[in-house]
Amino acid sequence: MRNKLDMKDLKDKVAIVTGSSSGVGAATAQLLASLGCNLVINYNSNSAGADAVAKECERSGVETLNIKANVASDDDCRSLVEQARRKWGRIDVLVNNAGTTKFMHHANLDGLSAEDFQNIYGVNVIGAYQMVRAVSEQMKSQASGGAIVNVASIAGIAGIGSSIAYAASKGAMITMTLSLARVLGPSIRVNVVCPGFIEGEWLKEGLGEEGYKKAYEAAKEGAPLGVTATADTVADSILYFIKGPQIVTGESMIVDGGRHLGMTPLTRR
Repeated sequence: MRNKLDMKDLKDKVAIVTGSSSGVGAATAQLLASLGCNLVINYNSNSAGADAVAKECERSGVETLNIKANVASDDDCRSLVEQARRKWGRIDVLVNNAGTTKFMHHANLDGLSAEDFQNIYGVNVIGAYQMVRAVSEQMKSQASGGAIVNVASIAGIAGIGSSIAYAASKGAMITMTLSLARVLGPSIRVNVVCPGFIEGEWLKEGLGEEGYKKAYEAAKEGAPLGVTATADTVADSILYFIKGPQIVTGESMIVDGGRHLGMTPLTRR
C-alpha cells in the first residue's frame, strides 16, 4: 500500500513553478502539464513568455493561472499561493525555480556590493523560503501532503558560477533544503536539484556569445558523459523528485553530465 505522500499520479493535482516564463521553469511547467497537472505560471517581468507557456500547458488539457509576482516580496508569495488555493482548493507541488544573479568574475572582489548580495539572496534564498512557508499549511492539511523541489546549482557545491554571491546563495539554498526537509516531514518532502552548465539564453546573455561558447565547450569536454544540461533534462530531474521514490527527502541531485567529478571553473581570467 502506498503512503499518503504518493505523487505517482499527477492528474488533477496542482503545481506552482516560480520563474516559469522561460528556461527550466517553462520546461518544468510544460512537463507537469503533459502529465495532467494544473499549473501556476509565475513571472516577474516576462509576461509574454508566461502567456506562451500557459498556452502551451493548456494544450495538454489542464488549467493554468498566470501570476505576476516577485518572490522576494512576502506579500507577493502569499498572494500567489492564495490565488491558487482559491481556484483549486489544493497545492500539491512547489518548484522554487525563480532565480537571479550578477555576472562577475570571482577574482573581482570589488565587483560585488552588499546590495548585490542582498538582491541575489532576496530571490534565491529568501524568496524560496517565503514560498515554502506560504504553501506549507495548505500542503499539511491535505491527505496527499506535498512535494517541494528547490532548484539550486552546482555553483552552490563547488563555489563556481556566475559570481561569488550567486554561488553562496545556492549553497544556502541547499543547506536550507536540509532544514526544511527535517521540519516539514512527514507531510511534505523537500529536495533540491543542482544543475551545472545549462544550455540556453540565460547564460548566453550573461556570458556573451564568445564567453558562452567557451564555457559550453569546457563544460562538455569536462563531463564524462560528454553532455551539458538543458532545460528539459533539468525538468526531468525535478520530476524525479516529485514522482520518484516517496521515501526520499532532504536529498540533492547534481545534473551536469558528471562534470563535477573533475570540476574546473566555468570562467577564467
